[in-house]
Amino acid sequence: MSIETQQGSYQFPGITTNIVPSTQDEMDTALQTLQQQKQAWIAVTASERVKLLDQLIADFGSVKERWVAANLAARGLDPASPTANEEWVAAAWPIMRQLRQLRQSLTEIAAGDLPSLPSPAQTRADGQVVVPVFPQNNYDKLFLAGLTAEVWMEPGVTLENLPSTQAVIYQNKEHVGKVALVLGAGNVASIGPTDILYKLFVEDQVVLYKTNPVNAYLGPLLQEAFHALIEPGYVRIVYGGALEGTYLCNHLSVEEVHITGSDKTFDAIVFGSGSEGAKRKATKAPLLGKRITGELGSVSPLIVVPGPWSQADLAYQGECIVSTLTNNAGFNCQATRVIMQHAEWSQRHDLMREVRETLSKVPLREAYYPGAHDRHRDFVAAHPTADQFGTPQEKELPWTLITDVDPAQTDDICFTTEAFCGLFSETALSANSVVEYIERAVDFANENIWGSLVVTILVHPTSLKDSAIADAIERAIANLRYGAIGINYWAGASYNLGLTPWGAFPGHPLFDIHSGTGFVHNTLMFSHPQKSVLRGPWHSFPKPLWFVGEANKARKVWPKLVAFDQQPSPFKLPGILSSALFG
Repeated sequence: MSIETQQGSYQFPGITTNIVPSTQDEMDTALQTLQQQKQAWIAVTASERVKLLDQLIADFGSVKERWVAANLAARGLDPASPTANEEWVAAAWPIMRQLRQLRQSLTEIAAGDLPSLPSPAQTRADGQVVVPVFPQNNYDKLFLAGLTAEVWMEPGVTLENLPSTQAVIYQNKEHVGKVALVLGAGNVASIGPTDILYKLFVEDQVVLYKTNPVNAYLGPLLQEAFHALIEPGYVRIVYGGALEGTYLCNHLSVEEVHITGSDKTFDAIVFGSGSEGAKRKATKAPLLGKRITGELGSVSPLIVVPGPWSQADLAYQGECIVSTLTNNAGFNCQATRVIMQHAEWSQRHDLMREVRETLSKVPLREAYYPGAHDRHRDFVAAHPTADQFGTPQEKELPWTLITDVDPAQTDDICFTTEAFCGLFSETALSANSVVEYIERAVDFANENIWGSLVVTILVHPTSLKDSAIADAIERAIANLRYGAIGINYWAGASYNLGLTPWGAFPGHPLFDIHSGTGFVHNTLMFSHPQKSVLRGPWHSFPKPLWFVGEANKARKVWPKLVAFDQQPSPFKLPGILSSALFG
């Protein structure tokens, strides 16, 4: 498909792997077991599930070092390098954290309560219910100081009926069991396991998990870590690529499907491939008649609000912006792809100078995800003046920044297509005032940038003292159609918190799916969330560990945080805090 007509995320090419695909007989046998056990899973009590989670915590704890090492090897990273911290924070911590959070929720359910909220829910002036979810405890306040998160519910949820929309599968156990197919993602090792946990413990479905060929090497380790679910027949793991995925999606024993991947893959599953699939999509006639959910990527924007930024502010936020791209070598669906600025802001180019300076210092990474070089070539072909940083060795790509993208060219590849590599762009919107700029930026993000997963806003605290700007920011939060919104904190961090639902803004129809449909994570088990809102300090101290300049500290801290969530203890705090402050 040409640059001019392609929209959304790419259909990623296949990958050669040493893992042998499962045979149809093996897949049929796995599904037969799951069908036999799906009703038995529903009968497992909350107290029994707590015991299962205790075992899962212990078992994942026993493989966590090997889990991280396998991912580092696959990405060509030295375990002793600062960048190794990313596999602890993205590949291991979310799994352990969500196991711990699910255990807390199930413990409360077993006692006859609902999962507890750290603060009472509130109702906005427009009637929308907002539920504070983070920090949940004093450890959260200590480890992520100043960060808060709330979940905004869909219209129709009220303070009165909110309890009936939480942990609904535990309030009514009369539902019929189902077999869910989870199609694993290849870019982040925690995605598949946490999707499995969500299906089981929040939606009450047993799971057939098909690994992604990119990280199929994790299958044996997952088999070991999730043995407590596999042995009784509640989870099965199979291997393969598109051929096996197609077979399973259309299998009569699969009753629901969840995918993390490309919207093109989603369309192929729902409507079929080729010209016939395109016709079915155009006529809204899906081939797949079963429920399918998915998180399908995004061209994630970052909105810079003008203000009285000091040089320290420019340097700090420049590092923040770069960190949101270079994490995981740019192979994140929540990576910043479009920096939006006010064209008339006098410090616009100062900020971009800081971004360039920081990018020039970040070591290049192996572009391990299939098709990355092709995608990078397409973007640079469309924007040959793009700034490229570093001297790539074999398998590497330069960090790439495309500036001054014309906002009038709404079909530009930078706005319509997810690069899914270490590349992002910058555009500037003209406006007569800061308030007008904020409103224009919200409209542009909603209407002209593909996807609805995450959006981040950077706004100086002095600017927020202006009531007109403060009100415009609150209107922006309400009006932005994104599943996660970050104010002075990367919205992509919502993925790691676990308490916050993770997924696209609700409402995309199958024939225009964008970033997907449905939520995962969501360990407080809300059934009607609309979006998550993170709010952070303008300057965090110490800096967030995901900042590129904190990698040396992070490499020491994150393994300790994973061990802490495995077995919380105040005696572990001095070592964690010492590493966070001094490395």
